[in-house]
Amino acid sequence: MVSTVTTTTTTTRNRPVRRRTIVLAALAIYLGVAILFVVALSVSLAPSGGGGSVFGARVAIVELEGTILDVDDLVRELKSHRDNPLVKAVVLRINSPGGVVGPTQELHAAVLRLREARKPVVASLGAVAASGGYYVAVAADKIYANPGTLTGSIGVIFQLPNLDGLMKKVGVEYVTVKAGQYKDIGNISRTMTPEERRVLQALLDDVHAQFISAVATGRKLDRAQVLGFADGRIVSGAQAKDLHMVDALGGLEEAVDGAATLAGLPKSPTVVGPRKKLSIMDLLRNQLDLRGWTSVAPGLSLLRTPLYLMD
Repeated sequence: MVSTVTTTTTTTRNRPVRRRTIVLAALAIYLGVAILFVVALSVSLAPSGGGGSVFGARVAIVELEGTILDVDDLVRELKSHRDNPLVKAVVLRINSPGGVVGPTQELHAAVLRLREARKPVVASLGAVAASGGYYVAVAADKIYANPGTLTGSIGVIFQLPNLDGLMKKVGVEYVTVKAGQYKDIGNISRTMTPEERRVLQALLDDVHAQFISAVATGRKLDRAQVLGFADGRIVSGAQAKDLHMVDALGGLEEAVDGAATLAGLPKSPTVVGPRKKLSIMDLLRNQLDLRGWTSVAPGLSLLRTPLYLMD
């Protein structure tokens, strides 16, 4: 009887000890995972050349690649850097021939909001930063371009096919019922009227004027000076430097150092790389070397192409 009571008492006393051991073990595992996460995050956010810390001030790089169509992700990325107290400056790396007017202006405004938050923005022009790509760049504090960068192309274009002759040949009749004189403006089944052309020309002239104003304001140039090269021409980075369209010649590294200087940081700062999207097609291209095949298909479907591009 005494032995049974003693065993029961010992078992009862050991239960709290076991609970404490389990809790301590769980806490140790949790802390270990948290430490590993912080270390991994610090490594991923450190400069590619090594060094840096996840807790220090840094320069973020944001990439604008390809035709400007949907900028929601880029606007959110810029906002996250705007709200992050550790990000002191942003480098906008641009490789874009232009895009749709509305999204281009939305991205331009997002860059201005970054500057309003007292975070310097430096644009780094890659192979091509023309038209809409340049429109976004002029919102930055400073613009770097390579000597051979293709930029400029300050203009607006509106292209529509005219299939009137083809439809007559194949015997297709296109019937339109409308309320409003210009409701079917741009109808591909007939020739555009002079009145319709005047309406569209007024639209493009208005958007072109907005483009010129953005360049004049962003580059601190007289409007008359901008009008001298705002005729849709493409210029090299070296020519753009002479026209005061860019501030300096240099690549991404020079742009990062320039952003650090504007933010009061030392050169070769800690860098936050651009966000990357996981794309199945990119994985297939890299693993199966399908670059030659995938480049054959056009980047935009004709049916989804916006009516006017800054391109």
